[in-house]
Amino acid sequence: MRQANVLYKEIHAGVLTETDEGEYWFEYDKNYITQYPQQFISFSFPVKETIYKEKRLFPFFEGLIPEGWLLEIATKNWKINPNDRMGLLLTCCSNCIGAVSIHPLNSKTDE
Repeated sequence: MRQANVLYKEIHAGVLTETDEGEYWFEYDKNYITQYPQQFISFSFPVKETIYKEKRLFPFFEGLIPEGWLLEIATKNWKINPNDRMGLLLTCCSNCIGAVSIHPLNSKTDE
């Protein structure tokens, strides 16, 4: 299982999880729901107490991954398979253009 903290304008908004079965989950942080109930990270993720689940990486997060020559540089420099979308997200998206950033959550340390 791989996980990432999802930040919105440097505020912890929630956690994105890739399960061992290859499913993807996104869940808003309880404090974020209380403090920022109208500040969604995407129109497809209204702020609410639910776990969003999908069999492939959510299109919103997919859109954060670099494309074209930048993707080619990232896959070669970090030796990441271009089909490993979660790996690319974890490696390349901590300093994205826009309000949302992705930061790896080390599940071995946090358990």
